[in-house]
Amino acid sequence: MSRQAETNRMLVEARDASPVERQRLVDEVIVRNVRVARAVAARYRDRGVPEEDLIQVACIALVRAANRFDPDKSHDFLTYAVPTIRGEVKRYFRDHSWAVRPPRRIQEVQALIQRSGVAFGLEGNRQELAARLGLEEKEVEAALLAQGCFAPTSLDAPSRFEDQTLGDSLAEDYNDFEAAEARAMLRALVGELSPCDRLILYLRFFEGRSQKEIGEEIGVTQMQVSRLISRILASMRHQLEDWQAGGSIGA
Repeated sequence: MSRQAETNRMLVEARDASPVERQRLVDEVIVRNVRVARAVAARYRDRGVPEEDLIQVACIALVRAANRFDPDKSHDFLTYAVPTIRGEVKRYFRDHSWAVRPPRRIQEVQALIQRSGVAFGLEGNRQELAARLGLEEKEVEAALLAQGCFAPTSLDAPSRFEDQTLGDSLAEDYNDFEAAEARAMLRALVGELSPCDRLILYLRFFEGRSQKEIGEEIGVTQMQVSRLISRILASMRHQLEDWQAGGSIGA
């Protein structure tokens, strides 16, 4: 008998079994189908979230599915369990993988690119990539630009200059201590921002986008972008002044 058929048989028996016997059968179902949970989690590996965390989430979802499955409503456990596991893994992945969270549409386009198996190396020909996936070129461009949002690029990564890392290409500080202190303060201040505010700062000051381009990216007007940037910077300035006056960031 196949694992799938055996799983369904045990869950039917568990329906009418005593509480102790039911739990034993459900536990056996879980053990027999752990590989299914691992297979679902494996589809999201190497995207900025530790695979061990994804496997744990998938296994917890498997346990819940096994305990909630009703043989009277479905004859096949896996048709119920796999979407349940996938939904939990995707939810965890979505909530924990972005260092800077782009708009949902960009996330969806990145997922399409990932599922298609098309390498991000095609970014040099975005028109070709957009045509291949049936998307608008500007959507593909935004997804490619946001590819580093899953996990920030390491400063130890090679730069375009020979024998240099990205960290080596940064301008040297005049005062190492003051620069380190400034970076620590800015990191703390940015950490207090909402994901949307962090994305706006990233687009404006790291990618050099115009207010109009940012507005198109996040779905607001240019005037609203201007007000958002002013609000974000004013808030950070006030927090920094409070910190310098003897308070603490985040207080």
